[in-house]
Amino acid sequence: MVRRHARCAATILLAAIAAPAGSQTGGGAPKAADAPAVDPQATVPVEAFAELPVLADPSLSPDGTHIAGKMAVAGAQHLVVVSLFDHAKPVAIKVGPEMDINWWHWVGNGWLAVGVGQQVPFQGDDVYMTRMIGVSADMKQVQRIDWPRSGLRADDLLWVARDGSPRILFSRQTGIETLDEIYPSVWEADVSTGRTKRVASSQVDVWNWHADGAGTVRMGVRYADATGRASLLYRTSNSEFFHTIARNDPKSETSVVVPLTFRADGTALATDDTSGRDQLYEVSLPDLKLGKKLFGLDRYNIDGIIENHDGTDVIGVQVTDTYPHTVWLDPEMKKIQEAADKAVGNRRARIVSRNADDSRMLVEVGTASQAGTLYFWDLAVGRMQRYAYQNRTLGNRSLSPVKTVRYTARDGTAIDAVLTLPRRRAARNLPLIVLPHGGPIARDSEEWDWWTQYLAEIGYAVIQPNYRGSSGYGTAFVKLGEGEWGLKMQDDLNDAIGYLAKEGIADPKRVCIAGASYGGYAALRAAQRDGTFYRCAISYAGVSDLVGIKHYDAQFLNGKTAGRYWSKRTQDLHGVSPRFGAAQVSIPILLMHGKADRRVPVRQSRQMAEALKAAGKPYEYIEQPLGDHHFTRTEDRLEFLKAMDAFLAKYNPA
Repeated sequence: MVRRHARCAATILLAAIAAPAGSQTGGGAPKAADAPAVDPQATVPVEAFAELPVLADPSLSPDGTHIAGKMAVAGAQHLVVVSLFDHAKPVAIKVGPEMDINWWHWVGNGWLAVGVGQQVPFQGDDVYMTRMIGVSADMKQVQRIDWPRSGLRADDLLWVARDGSPRILFSRQTGIETLDEIYPSVWEADVSTGRTKRVASSQVDVWNWHADGAGTVRMGVRYADATGRASLLYRTSNSEFFHTIARNDPKSETSVVVPLTFRADGTALATDDTSGRDQLYEVSLPDLKLGKKLFGLDRYNIDGIIENHDGTDVIGVQVTDTYPHTVWLDPEMKKIQEAADKAVGNRRARIVSRNADDSRMLVEVGTASQAGTLYFWDLAVGRMQRYAYQNRTLGNRSLSPVKTVRYTARDGTAIDAVLTLPRRRAARNLPLIVLPHGGPIARDSEEWDWWTQYLAEIGYAVIQPNYRGSSGYGTAFVKLGEGEWGLKMQDDLNDAIGYLAKEGIADPKRVCIAGASYGGYAALRAAQRDGTFYRCAISYAGVSDLVGIKHYDAQFLNGKTAGRYWSKRTQDLHGVSPRFGAAQVSIPILLMHGKADRRVPVRQSRQMAEALKAAGKPYEYIEQPLGDHHFTRTEDRLEFLKAMDAFLAKYNPA
């Protein structure tokens, strides 16, 4: 199982610069230093909230001498490789003017495997195509991994060599004409040369492949969308043929246990939701019989696993109850985490990356009210050095308080939500912003959020409901969202207003709704369906036409995360698409979208604006020429925050 790091802009930049000077303390556990004192009542300027994080999604090289991550450079995010100990001038390499960098992973110390994507014309429309490249750590070489023989999807990384060689396994479609090409096959690639060779042929309805720590393709997951039937193909070595070891029963909605980690002793580890929550179990092979439960929570799923460096066991479990953190199963890592926790007091320390022998680590320190600080920790030295405040203006200053609340929806469903209250106002009869998350199979938790904190800074209470269908709360909660886009999922948002009004926190007559991506869809749908609850709606990169987005990128509605979200229950996507119900819109709408957005095409907002204009409805539309889906430019963040502030001041002043 391979972990990858998230999307950034389309420039790769070498920034071989030494870590900024930080506070160091010797002797035992690390000590984290504070920023200079700041008047807590001083107003924070909007520009501070628009700042990009200094280094996001950082990943240590296997030898612990370099970091790969998204760095803020001249107001934009770039993939960088930073030397922790040398000095050099930055060097930029362009991978394409219209291309996203979606993830990256170290391949030895000398190379990175990088997943990229872009819009391409296909059968009279635009679709999203993915590819893979190899990039040398010094950023002097870029290798395309067999692009000419790849189909629409060609970036599923399965395995990375651990012997220092630049080899990977990945699955890809090889074309778009025949079923043999459309179903992905597995390939070995040398990222330093771009050469590939096939190691497992495609199989009918097999969309996902899995490899063990030694690089053996062990498993394929077969799923037929039309029937809901799934099965598991298995083998123990590359010399064997695959055979079916498990099938589901679509009528009873039983699922197939899919191993995540193959142990050296012939057993495996897998998550299973028999209890209603994803929990970690030992599993025998090939009968897939569940053994000892290694970890589980009563109310929440586990988010993921952390493997040892050989890929043969699980040493940690990633969880989100009220905030994301790691529960270490390995005794040594548990001790290291305890030392970090002790050092930072009432803040939270999260180990975000480790080198190959666990002697060097990167640690994020902060709270949901702080932008956070990144530390480099060399265990042999016994010190934790501050690498960077993630927000240069704010440092580790604490702003508006954040907490988790729970309310009951109108049909009795319990809904968790993240509530942020303005730090300089009493929590009574506040103007409110309902801010649903994107996804929709995702969730909000107690983490730093620049958008939410800005709204609180200018006087609004902000509630972020984890509406039905959100991830993390178990199988039954996700199923509650099946077929409920724009329906009960909207009701959950509206019911948050009544809860806060009853608590005396919010004024129910002063509420607006805002969101991005799916959250933008929810805001548009609220303007069309539920205008009596809101004064205005704000959509950034929102989806207005569900049929159109499904055609553009099936992963938006039917991807690996969504699974059978749509296929198990038919929904009238046209009927719940705001674009086609513009005549029912009853409140002003602010639409904003980046022209360079390849996740949700800009036409989704353009078409919504056209429909609102034709219906004679009040709206404003701002298109950002260089804006993307992920706010990777400071200029776009700042323009958005200022436009949102002006819009709210007009229709729902704080």
